[in-house]
Amino acid sequence: MGKHVLLADDDQLLASLLNFRLKKGGYEVHHSSNGREVKEYLTKQRPDIIVSDIMMPYFSGIELIDFVRNDLKLSTPIIIISSAGNEQNVLSAFELGANDFITKPVSPTELLVRVARELNK
Repeated sequence: MGKHVLLADDDQLLASLLNFRLKKGGYEVHHSSNGREVKEYLTKQRPDIIVSDIMMPYFSGIELIDFVRNDLKLSTPIIIISSAGNEQNVLSAFELGANDFITKPVSPTELLVRVARELNK
C-alpha cells in the first residue's frame, strides 16, 4: 500500500493534475478543495505527508500548518504551494513548521521528487 498524501488545493485543474501524477507515482491521494474539509479530514485521518496551497478558502495553508503543528501536535511533513512573489507567506509558513515549498506553476515531476525526499528523511 502506497504512502498517503493529503492534497489541499482549491485550484481544481492543478489539483486534478497533481492528483493524477501522485497516484501514478504510487501514492494514495485524498484531495480537499478548502481548508474546512482539510481540518475535518485531519481530525479523523493521519496522512503521511500534506501538500497544501497557501491560499485556500475558509482556512489558509498558514492556518493549516499552525493547526497541524500546534493543535494536533503532528510532525507530518508539509509542503506548501505558493504563487511567486509571496515571500512573506512562505516565511510565515517556514516559521510555523512547513518542511518545504514549491512555487506555481507547479511541476508535477518536481513535486514528486520533493514528496519522496520528505518521506525518506
